[in-house]
Amino acid sequence: MFVLGIDPGLAICGYAVVEKTPAGERPITAGVVRTAADLPVAVRLGELHRDLASVVAEHTPDVMAIEQVFTNRNLMTAISVGRASGIALLVAAQAGIPVYEYTPSAVKAAVAGYGKATKDQIRYIVTSRLRLKARPEPADAADALAIALCHLQGGKMSELVKGVTT
Repeated sequence: MFVLGIDPGLAICGYAVVEKTPAGERPITAGVVRTAADLPVAVRLGELHRDLASVVAEHTPDVMAIEQVFTNRNLMTAISVGRASGIALLVAAQAGIPVYEYTPSAVKAAVAGYGKATKDQIRYIVTSRLRLKARPEPADAADALAIALCHLQGGKMSELVKGVTT
């Protein structure tokens, strides 16, 4: 199973593909899509769509796991993250990939065992668990890896619970 993890953002959108194998999880790729703040929003969203669609075309993930947009004090940040999340969801829909959304605290709890883990703790655990030679940079790529790992840990349970409740 290949999981595409997405940490949505308009300026920096993290992505990672992690494969579940009998020997454990194996990172395939991780990185970020950056868009320039001086470009019109529509152009930035178009670039994000093109780059995420390219990742999907290259790696053909089975599912997408994405961090849910959460409301914080900065409304403009929430709006731009929501737009980026919408583009990622569109890419998944166009490719016929099921999408699973996870709150930031659910990702932290699944990966670190603590829903309020720091970014540094998440990066350390992701590095260790995936046997990476170096910590993933930037942090958005590490977050995308954590989101993919979260799904691999609990995705099957989510599917079972969803099947029972529908």
